[in-house]
Amino acid sequence: MEFRLKISREWYKLSESDKAIRQPIISVLGHVDHGKTTLLDKIRGTAVTAKEAGGITQHIGASEIPLEVVKEICGPLLEQLDVEITIPGLLFIDTPGHEAFTNLRRRGGALADIAILVIDIMEGVMPQTEEALRILRRYRTPFVVAANKVDRVPGWKSHDDTPFLESFQRQSPEVQQRLEEKVYELIGQLHQHGFQAERFDRVKDFTRTVAIVPTSGVTGEGIPELLMVVTGLAQRFLEEQLKIEVEGPGKAAILEVKEEPGLGHTVDAILYDGIVRTGDTIVIGHPEEPIVTRVRSLLKPKPLDEMRDPSDRFRKVDEVTAAAGVKISAPELEEAVAGAPLRVVWEDEDVEEVVREVQEEVEEVTIETDQDGIIIKADTLGTLEAVVGEFKEKDVSIRKADVGDITKKDVIEAHAVAEKDPLLGVIVGFNVGVTEEARELADEYNVDIIIDDVIYELVEKYEEIVEKRIERERRKRLDELVRPGKIKVLPGYIFRQSKPAIVGVRVLAGVIKPGYPLIREDGRELGEIKQIQMHGEPTKEAKKGQEVAISIEGPIVGRHFEEGDILYTDVPSEHAKLMFEEFKDLLTEDELEALEEIAEIKRKEDPFYGM
Repeated sequence: MEFRLKISREWYKLSESDKAIRQPIISVLGHVDHGKTTLLDKIRGTAVTAKEAGGITQHIGASEIPLEVVKEICGPLLEQLDVEITIPGLLFIDTPGHEAFTNLRRRGGALADIAILVIDIMEGVMPQTEEALRILRRYRTPFVVAANKVDRVPGWKSHDDTPFLESFQRQSPEVQQRLEEKVYELIGQLHQHGFQAERFDRVKDFTRTVAIVPTSGVTGEGIPELLMVVTGLAQRFLEEQLKIEVEGPGKAAILEVKEEPGLGHTVDAILYDGIVRTGDTIVIGHPEEPIVTRVRSLLKPKPLDEMRDPSDRFRKVDEVTAAAGVKISAPELEEAVAGAPLRVVWEDEDVEEVVREVQEEVEEVTIETDQDGIIIKADTLGTLEAVVGEFKEKDVSIRKADVGDITKKDVIEAHAVAEKDPLLGVIVGFNVGVTEEARELADEYNVDIIIDDVIYELVEKYEEIVEKRIERERRKRLDELVRPGKIKVLPGYIFRQSKPAIVGVRVLAGVIKPGYPLIREDGRELGEIKQIQMHGEPTKEAKKGQEVAISIEGPIVGRHFEEGDILYTDVPSEHAKLMFEEFKDLLTEDELEALEEIAEIKRKEDPFYGM
């Protein structure tokens, strides 16, 4: 089954002034257990197997597959692209998942040029898949769906490392039908999330349709087509942005900060533009102020076949050119944070100007305002940006967004916000710790702290807290009203006739509380409940079914009411209106019945009662 990506050769003719083309940076995302790591390992392993054609270069945090190796894996498939491939290869981020994708950011979006969204073909779109789709949409990142685990389709007979279409043709019609059904289910799910999708060999316009490539990270089936589609997309979508000024000072994003034996604190970074050299001045973004330091050494992993000795894993290099992963050793890196921008400053550049630009980039992510809002803390600048974006989409006000653990200061700020707006006095933490002081103070101030390492779960937990607080506030407002209650004066339980009258009653419906005024069935006002006693002890309320003694200030038993009489709480008209319009769902069935009876009594004199 042959197909061709319809891309004009004419579009790619390069002028003499064109810059060099770097390889696209590719990130792998997807739901937990859908096979991200297995698929990435299989792509790398397949490339290592094909190393006679050019090998695979291992970088810090990334693996580079040269074009020669891609051609070797794809075989004749790549020729079907009907386009001259000018990219030098593919640079895969080694760490799969949302964190790697969101951590690696550059000004204006994600560092990854293309993403592979891995979805278990048997399970389809799952919660973390939905989160990945939201992130991809926010960053406008082109992506391919790897419909993984085709080897799990019932009856599937695996053919290791073969193209999907070849393996598919060798399956029975029943198995082919099962796979087609799963692909169509996936197309439907992606459509529900706003993406038009189709199996890759049926896509007519790759600029409008997401390509689905069935794969197996275990058997390698579909890997050739996956690499082919990714290569075609990179060439089609990204040629302009993949051009780099190979002589210019480097731009990078920090993937991780580590302490290495004999080197001290180092940063693992992905260089996406220009060059970095030993001895260069570098500026690293920081929430407080940028770090300005000088490169002591640049390190890259030794080739795969030379990494038998873990104590000597790296080799020093004099310079690194984009796109590449590199470990940088330099003084004063203790405070560096993952996700931060890193800029190289050469002699003819103004350090202060670069510092200002880097600081502006960090300030685009970190937030500190005087307005009331939630407080967001995250482990890296990249994940902070993703969390902030998710909450902004929900129109949630943010007071502060910053990198680092949750501290006592954060709790004090959240408490101050809660005093004005209880719905916003919350601290949200993505993959961060909470200091002991902060936890103790949060308990004391009743400040909610939400911690998670899945963004959508943070949002869901916040929404749950908001719902509970709204419910609590509604119940609090309801409790400030005179609620409906219906009682019967028990015969034989007149303890005192007046000043105050003390009688035994049974609550027939609703609730009674001290301070509630009472009326008779004919609407006549009687007086106010002063106290309620149950088993000789004062109580704050009595509900349906309970028998209690109450004292009533004002009426005289025998003159204003009798044994066996039915009495009601005297609910003010505005209270009744609120209960009918706003709090009806919070009233019990018997309370609602009592309210209807009270309204019927009161409307004999006031037709607009409770309206």
